[in-house]
Amino acid sequence: MIQLDSFYILGVRVNITNLPIACRKIEEWIQGREKTYVCIAPVSMIVDCQSDQQYREIVNGAGMTTPDGMPLVWLGKTKGFADMDRTYGPDLLPAFCSYGQNKRYRHYFYGGTQDILEQLIHRLKGRFPQLEIAGHYAPPMRSIGEKEEENVLHQINQSRPDILWIGLGSPKQDYWMYNHRGKLDVPVMVGVGAAFDFISGFKKQAPFWMQRNGLEWLFRLCSEPRRLWKRYILGNTFFIYLLLKEKVLGSRKS
Repeated sequence: MIQLDSFYILGVRVNITNLPIACRKIEEWIQGREKTYVCIAPVSMIVDCQSDQQYREIVNGAGMTTPDGMPLVWLGKTKGFADMDRTYGPDLLPAFCSYGQNKRYRHYFYGGTQDILEQLIHRLKGRFPQLEIAGHYAPPMRSIGEKEEENVLHQINQSRPDILWIGLGSPKQDYWMYNHRGKLDVPVMVGVGAAFDFISGFKKQAPFWMQRNGLEWLFRLCSEPRRLWKRYILGNTFFIYLLLKEKVLGSRKS
């Protein structure tokens, strides 16, 4: 059994992961038919958890919370976790597709639009010919925390997926996983944010050098300034402020 180490950033638990560790842990849950969910944590998630106690409890209750943003990875490395590496949706999804295709794990995709889902599946099948697709569903726009229709949950269960990929963006996808895990038979749910958009080609992804140097936020901000300026300009500034404040006042665990 893989034991996941973790540490806390501003009261939010983040696991020490990289892509191989995350893939092996997901497989372990699938084989054991354990029902859990995975949150993928960018800086914005840590910030949102400061003003939303329920959201913090949802993230801290996940089976695994992986570091999306490079600042989280850098913080982990300063604490001595040398094996920690960025583990975010657009990398984890294809990594696990590759890891598990010969084992015939069944994948279900929830989120995005019908066009995005069709192109996503087309591209994934092109890369991983043996990939088993259990199904997909493009939901209507809903508010955070709104419950899914029973017939959709039944449809997902009838398709017998081993893993359910959720592409709604945070915090919506994390609330969705938490609210519905008891009604779904799927062992593992993973909230992968914009992974569907990037892998399908509907949105451009930042160059690799920007990703590794913690500059993907700048690329995305320039691509969608109206939608993302609060998250990245205000949110990132607030994150730095909170870290400095915690350092001065002393660390906390929860």
